[in-house]
Order: sequence, then C-alpha cells, then structure tokens
Amino acid sequence: MAAAQWGPVQQIKAGVLDVGYLEVGPPDGHAVVLLHGWPYDIHSYAEVAPALGAAGYRVVVPYLRGYGSTRFLSDDTVRNGQQAALAVDVVALMDALGIESAVIGGFDWGARSANVVAALWPQRCTAMVSVSGYLIGNQEANRAPLRPSAELSWWYQFYFATDRGRAGYDTYRRDFAQLIWHTASPRWDFDEATYDRSAASFDNPDHVDIVIHNYRWRLGLAPGESQYDELEQQLAAGPVIAVPTITLEGDANGAPHPEPSAYASKFSGKYVHRTITGGVGHNLPQEAPAQFVDAVIEVGGFS
Repeated sequence: MAAAQWGPVQQIKAGVLDVGYLEVGPPDGHAVVLLHGWPYDIHSYAEVAPALGAAGYRVVVPYLRGYGSTRFLSDDTVRNGQQAALAVDVVALMDALGIESAVIGGFDWGARSANVVAALWPQRCTAMVSVSGYLIGNQEANRAPLRPSAELSWWYQFYFATDRGRAGYDTYRRDFAQLIWHTASPRWDFDEATYDRSAASFDNPDHVDIVIHNYRWRLGLAPGESQYDELEQQLAAGPVIAVPTITLEGDANGAPHPEPSAYASKFSGKYVHRTITGGVGHNLPQEAPAQFVDAVIEVGGFS
C-alpha cells in the first residue's frame, strides 16, 4: 500500500488529558479508533488510516498518554500507565469526539486497551481487531515466575524495575526503542526516516514516567490509583469478550506474545484468528497494512 495524506494533528480535551489525534475520513462515517503500542506511535497507522478513510470510515488515531502531543491537563495528575487508566482514556476520547461506539483496533498496549474497552464497555465497541489476541493483564498472575527462556524475552520489564533502568531509558530512549523495533520485528526492513518519524513522539515530557509505571505496575512494583481498583478487579477475573473480534498475529513476531490457542476461548462472539505470513513482526499495522485494513472492514461486517 502506498502512504496517503496524513495529518494534521488535532487536540481535544478528554478526561485528564489534552489528546493529540489524527482524524481521517468522513465525519458521518462509521467510527474506527486505532490504538498504538510501545515503543511506537500513530504512524503505525500511516497507511491503514487513510485507506479506511477512503473506504468511508471515520478514523481516529490518538497519541496515548505519554506520547506525541498528548499532555496531562494538570501537573498534579499521577503519571499512571496501568491498563485501566489507558482504557478509560479511550472512552473519554470517544465521549469528547461524540463517538457512541466504534470498531476498535490495536496492537501491543493498544490491543490491551481495545480488549479492556470491549470487555468492560461492550456498548462502546461494535467490533474489535486485536493483534496478539487477548492481552488483559492480572497483577497477581504476573507475580508468578516463568521459565527462563520466557523471562529472557521480558528483559526490558525487569530492567525498568530498577533505578538504573529508568535512568537508562530516559537517557537512551531513542536507541532503546530502536532496539525493540529490531528485536520485535526482526524481518522488518524499516529505514531511519521511518523510525525517526515515530521516535519524535518519545520526547513527550511524560513518556518515561508512563512507560516505567506501566511495566512496574504489571509486576506489582508500583501502585495504581484507587479510582481504578474496581475496574482492575473485574479485569483480574479475565472477563470473556463478547463483541465480534478478529485477532491477528505476525509469523515473525519477536516480542513476547501468547499462542492463539491460549486465548481463543476468551472470545464468545463471532471470532476469527489469522496469522499473517511473509515475515511480519510485532508492529503489524505498519508492516502489513493491507491485511489490517481488511480485518477492520471484515469485522465491521460481523456486527
């Protein structure tokens, strides 16, 4: 797919944030919200969003908290990266934009947020495209050690648990993120310009705080905020997702990810899984945009 027109970034106050986002397509089209992950940004959808817009969808692609032009409205707000907070951001953005329901798609952190919205507020999610399937987390389960080979793949999570790791990520965030791009997508031949375009979003003043809190919270090493406790209790139970769903996986995903057979039972509505071949890694929407677009259009038809 050839890249199409992209931008400009708009801003809107939503919940605790002033969210930077891109909107493509007709304002009266069926809404699609696309969520990026770490360490990526809205440019993961640089080909996907225009293609969906041209197909008649209203496509919204926000910078997550801690990325790009998204800012906290108050200096006093906790720089919180826990899963419930990120999902509440999505609902708040939809409220601010007057979107009652949408097809929600995502990968990495964005897939987790899509899962949470679909599980807790299914009336807001008409259908879902989720790369790597079911990613809702459980702090207690995350306390259990994994086999050494599996622990190795999460090396950065343990690095971030230390003061040295926080300082290292702060100092070398662009080098660090580029290393993750290579290891998570070992067969993706991206160029420096492509990487630099996304890496600029990591200069956000809250980026390091959000990333470090996200990974420390997962391991129970950093507290969440009390207003999310009830939501996290529901998520810890591993709720089944009833909205129509397509899950995608790349055949060369070098990042930690579950096997499709491990999560198929977590989807009780109409459900399809596809593995995308051809050396596709973790950043699937950017590496295989045509297949991601097809999945969004197809799953929209399920509902």
